[in-house]
Amino acid sequence: MALLIILITCFVIILATSHSCQTPDDFVAATSPGHIIVGGLFAIHEKMLSSEDYPRRPQIQKCVGFEISVFLQTLAMIHSIEMINNSTLLSGVKLGYEIYDTCTEVTVAMAAALRILSKFNCSRETVEFQCDYSSYIPRVKAVIGSGYSEITMAVSRMLNLQLMPQVSYESTAEILSDKIRFPSFLRTVPSDFYQTKAMVHLIQKSGWNWIGIITTDDDYGRLALNAFAIQTAEKNVCIAFKEVLPAFFSDNTIDIRINQTLEKIMAEAQVNVIVVFLRQFHVFSLFNKAIERNINKIWIASDNWSTATKITTIPNVKKIGKVVGFAFKRGNMSSFHSFLQNLHMFPSDNNKPLHECAMLLSACAHVKDSELSQCIFNHSQGTLPYKANKEVIKKNFFLRNDFLWDYAEPGLIHSIQLAVFALGYAIRDLCQAQDCQNPNAFQPWEQIQSKCSLECRPGQMKKTTRSQHICCYECVNCPENHYSNQTDMDHCLLCNNETHWAPVRSTMCFEKEVEYFNWNDSLAILLLALSLLGIIFVLAIGIIFTRNLNTPVVKSSGGLMVCYVILLCHLLNFTSTGFFIGEPQDFTCKSRQMLFGVSFTLCISCILMKSLKILLAFSFDPKLQNFLKCLYKPIPIIFTCTGIQVVICTLWLIFAAPAVEENVSLPRVIILECEEGSILAFGTMLGYIAILAFICFICAFKGRKLPENYNEAKFITFGMLIYFIAWITFIPVYATTFGKYLPAVEIIVILISNYGILCCTFFPKCYVIICKQETNTKSAFLKTIYSYSSHSADGLAMSHASLDSINSNITVANPSSSGKSATWQKGKDLQAQAFAHLCRVNATSISKTLPRKRISSI
Repeated sequence: MALLIILITCFVIILATSHSCQTPDDFVAATSPGHIIVGGLFAIHEKMLSSEDYPRRPQIQKCVGFEISVFLQTLAMIHSIEMINNSTLLSGVKLGYEIYDTCTEVTVAMAAALRILSKFNCSRETVEFQCDYSSYIPRVKAVIGSGYSEITMAVSRMLNLQLMPQVSYESTAEILSDKIRFPSFLRTVPSDFYQTKAMVHLIQKSGWNWIGIITTDDDYGRLALNAFAIQTAEKNVCIAFKEVLPAFFSDNTIDIRINQTLEKIMAEAQVNVIVVFLRQFHVFSLFNKAIERNINKIWIASDNWSTATKITTIPNVKKIGKVVGFAFKRGNMSSFHSFLQNLHMFPSDNNKPLHECAMLLSACAHVKDSELSQCIFNHSQGTLPYKANKEVIKKNFFLRNDFLWDYAEPGLIHSIQLAVFALGYAIRDLCQAQDCQNPNAFQPWEQIQSKCSLECRPGQMKKTTRSQHICCYECVNCPENHYSNQTDMDHCLLCNNETHWAPVRSTMCFEKEVEYFNWNDSLAILLLALSLLGIIFVLAIGIIFTRNLNTPVVKSSGGLMVCYVILLCHLLNFTSTGFFIGEPQDFTCKSRQMLFGVSFTLCISCILMKSLKILLAFSFDPKLQNFLKCLYKPIPIIFTCTGIQVVICTLWLIFAAPAVEENVSLPRVIILECEEGSILAFGTMLGYIAILAFICFICAFKGRKLPENYNEAKFITFGMLIYFIAWITFIPVYATTFGKYLPAVEIIVILISNYGILCCTFFPKCYVIICKQETNTKSAFLKTIYSYSSHSADGLAMSHASLDSINSNITVANPSSSGKSATWQKGKDLQAQAFAHLCRVNATSISKTLPRKRISSI
């Protein structure tokens, strides 16, 4: 019993396996056994029939729209294979075939390609995934087809996996000539490059320069349109419109697009010549609708439809105008004609298209030959039984032999014959050294190498060795900024160093990337934040000084107007940093240095004026004081110092203005930067500021021993020191920095010097105004002056004498006193008077502890 169960199980498994490996009836069009199997891909039907707009299941739909001309192409392949088998070309070796219907769809063609690549022709067999297919032996050894370039490209990419030879009889897209992308693809027709060239030549010789073009929305149509447009532009031919139709007939929008195209043609009344890169079913629909609208033009036909009987038999087709077409070369068709005459004698057991054609001819037996094509097309849209008895086949084919012959396209038939015979001769050469009756003996090709040196790959060049033979060489990598794009090149080509670069062992030049100090750079964001913070400080200080306008601290700073001018200069300096960031422009390059130079000079000029004022206030030498009084002219000093800088900048702009420059000295990038125009002018501008800062530093340094809370000269000295340190450091750093961050160096120096002067000039005063308000009064101010004047006396005795005289309400020194006392009193009076003038304090409101007449003198 157990043995019986085991036997039944094995039988079921064997039965299931054998059933699964039967050829599916709905997939393979025609088959014939042989020692070597050749695949075929033909668009026997023009579209897939789908009951839904959007498919919900991954399945191959039914194909409808029987194409008689393509059916004849499959017969041409079968006939050519039969001719080889009946000849002595392949002695003892029989060629078989498996022909698949692509239904004019890439999806169906890809499914057929998967079946071709499998080892067994069964529905559950799949292509094995391997890392190396050099030892993989598929069932089908070569493929004929397909016709449409879009489908051919998709299939070829799959066949490249095993480098299976593919020979197309109709695909003319120029891109298929690229052996890098399609190494195993061959064809028996020229590419569209030559066809478009011939079309343009015809148009030029005919004197046409205003034309239209209609193409399909696929690789074939787009590539043909591109090649045609380039060649027409070279010949001064203008394209009035470019219309693109859906590539496949199954697209539901094709009728709408055809109507729109015809409306465009009617709108462009001056266009009388139209170039048409379409498939036969496109042209069939286009011409039928054009006849209804009485459109009469000159149509230039591509090889796809120029000789199609389906087009020439359209009723009233002559109303569309003239058709000038380009076709493939024809060959001897007598043998194929005889084959069609005896088609009723041909075995039809494994040829589904033959059965379908017989049934369609039977359904249209009552129709005249002129209407037979349309009748077959209408009946092929529905469901017909696939089986037909031999008597029906013989009868219909015998009666319609002439009809079939009329639909044969001689150019395509000849191309198919060339493709099959090319494979036949290649197989003959392979079978001379091995037994091709065994399919496993048909190994993949392997080229034997016999070279002294291996070929140099792209990116390398040949370097001759010491050998006397030119065939012996070494392959060395191309150096940087050099490339080679072919094998065995004698030398590497040089890239344009100004615009392109190339790494070591490069096969092409790469365009240099343009760089500059961008707003998005993290360093730029940080510097902008610091500039914004400085602007906030300037505005805050301005508000503080405005609210404390009448306090001694503000008055001792030179007054609100001078403070406003200095703060405005600081504001402009902080703002000028923004001109150093972003893509350089002529305006920013010229503005940034001028804005900084003039505003910073104005700032230093105001501070210099304050330094002279302080020096004047505390000078005890009468001669020096008289000289400083003559020199101290605030407004002329400021205008003169600033005006000199304005003249320097103006001359700079006139004779050697800064401009945008592309720095190409770096190997991989182009630095977009501002070229200063004249280093001498740039240095003169900075040097002039340095001279003013140095004079300011000397004046402030001499007045550094002022009262502690009002010692502005000391802080001015610190500010100038910070300026000198920053700009002395800037010179070597700026000279050695290279690249897009060069503007950042100058921004940093501007910020350091600007912050240094701002903080040293205004922060101590703000500290007194905010935190030490008790010292920011007139009485406290004059007490400090008096205390400083007392400590400045020429000795302790003189200080006591001064105090005694004050307590006795003596306002003027006794003439009988010693000369030394008189001298001390005179110096103290001059000092107090100058400092009181500096502070502009009303002496009438001073503390009651001081004598009224003495204060008046101050």
